[in-house]
Amino acid sequence: MPTLLEVRDLSSGYGKVPVLHDVSLTVEGRETVCVLGANGAGKTTLVHTIAGLLRPLRGRVVFHGEDVTGHKPERLAAKGLSLVRQGRSVFPYMTVQENLDMGAYLLGDRAAAAERREAVYQMFPVLRERRKQAAGAMSGGEQKMLEIARSLMFPAKFLVLDEPSLGLAPMVVEMIFDRIREFNRAGMTVLLVEQNAFGALRISQRAYVLELGRIRLEDASDRLVSNPEVRARYLGVDPP
Repeated sequence: MPTLLEVRDLSSGYGKVPVLHDVSLTVEGRETVCVLGANGAGKTTLVHTIAGLLRPLRGRVVFHGEDVTGHKPERLAAKGLSLVRQGRSVFPYMTVQENLDMGAYLLGDRAAAAERREAVYQMFPVLRERRKQAAGAMSGGEQKMLEIARSLMFPAKFLVLDEPSLGLAPMVVEMIFDRIREFNRAGMTVLLVEQNAFGALRISQRAYVLELGRIRLEDASDRLVSNPEVRARYLGVDPP
């Protein structure tokens, strides 16, 4: 498959203070790639720079063959790049359905929005049950489902997920990882940023390990599971 995302020698941070240093990675079409790393490794800085929330200090972001370095998030969303940010981002006083409709604002077509809403209700049936409920009254896991569903209201080519399992119960994490696997099987390309190394490696084809703002390791996910350094530092188990 052709390369959908290419990050070339990217350095980025806040103000003039770099957090990322010459990071390069690729994501092929119809692939799930994960980025692993401890707190402070630069994972969120990476996805914010890819999604246009941060402007890089240097380097390039190429999406679908086009240099999109520094493009604003709404321009990238219109091109099919959808980011689900870390933490909670629902509109708490709006209903579930109103939150979903906010995700469809770029469509400009009520019939298309209704069709997309029905599709995400099928992916996450609990959202149909809670569609008239205020989003802020739902559990953390249900809010994360809503955030992912909202990101899919506009047809996305590339889904970027920043720590989707953070703070969730194990059963909910398993369900969300299962949905990510289903998205990929249906043809969506996914970049998954996670501290849950076991879960992320299980559902991805390739992985990068980010450490102190630099790519330290890159390999197929099934090989990284057996890598002694990864097992000791990120999986919390002894090398085989």
